[in-house]
Amino acid sequence: MNIGVMGVTGLVGTDILRILEQRQTPVTELRGFASQRSAGRTVPFNGGEVTCRVLEPGCFDGLDAVVVDVDDPISLEWAPQAAAAGCVVIDNSAAFRMDPDVPLVVAEVNPEDLADLPKGIASCPNCTTMVLMVALGPLHAVNPIKRLIVSTYQSVSGAGQAGLHELRDQWQANADDLDWMTSSGSGEIPQGKVWPIQIAGNAIPLAGSVKDAGYTSEEWKLVRETRKILHDPDIQVSATCVRVPVFVGHAMTANVEFERPMSKAEAVSLLADAPGLVLDADGAPTPLEAAGIDPVLVGRVREDVSRPGALDLWVTGDNLRKGAALNAVQMLEVALAQRS
Repeated sequence: MNIGVMGVTGLVGTDILRILEQRQTPVTELRGFASQRSAGRTVPFNGGEVTCRVLEPGCFDGLDAVVVDVDDPISLEWAPQAAAAGCVVIDNSAAFRMDPDVPLVVAEVNPEDLADLPKGIASCPNCTTMVLMVALGPLHAVNPIKRLIVSTYQSVSGAGQAGLHELRDQWQANADDLDWMTSSGSGEIPQGKVWPIQIAGNAIPLAGSVKDAGYTSEEWKLVRETRKILHDPDIQVSATCVRVPVFVGHAMTANVEFERPMSKAEAVSLLADAPGLVLDADGAPTPLEAAGIDPVLVGRVREDVSRPGALDLWVTGDNLRKGAALNAVQMLEVALAQRS
């Protein structure tokens, strides 16, 4: 296969190359596309190097597929051009997620949706939705979800390299001063560049920009993407998305109500054999344990004592890996296998 990767020098783009190598995906030619400032830079791949190219007319000729991990405006411009050149396009941006003619896919949950690509494009969900759906998809398939209440604890890598650097710099700048995180009431909390207030030693309950009804863009993504992936526009979803001082790994609590009551025993039985996750039903897996590995980790499975028949779950996963790069490669493999 001849594969192109748009955004090849970013956090997710780098992970895509690493995962293609690890899964031994049969790549004959790999073309890496990046911004003008990265043109000519080389990135390692399969024991060799790939030279970064800029996007230009004809750059997709001869490729079988293109994986996209760039900002929405760039994807809106270039993803259709890749599709018009005959490529299967796997898009990690938000540009096409809610387009009715573009399937939104979690590889373990709805891979069959890749069989029909009217625009030649398939979308990956937001990284938070992705991690959650790996855990909830197997339950919904047996007992449809009616209502879902989610609180997320999202790592700074969701904001890319800038988020990682901001948290690191803030920790390092104050490493010898405990007062900066224990006595903020006595002084003004420093501002950040990526976030309006210091993230180190803090939790910011406002991930994304505020939109309709006071919900943020991250929260609305989780609401709308859940419904689309599970093919049920009537699922009631409420989300609160929080940014926390963790470098890699998103985590979330999920309170789930189903069409019929579901016991912990039934949920554990379904999740124990579900693809793409590791279950520790009574354990408490952490984002640091999920960082750098493929599976989503699920723990603290409990029956809701306030609402019989509902369940509580704790879910965490690597937002860069399963939340973006791994799912894109899995989708790529499925889509090209269906085409051949």
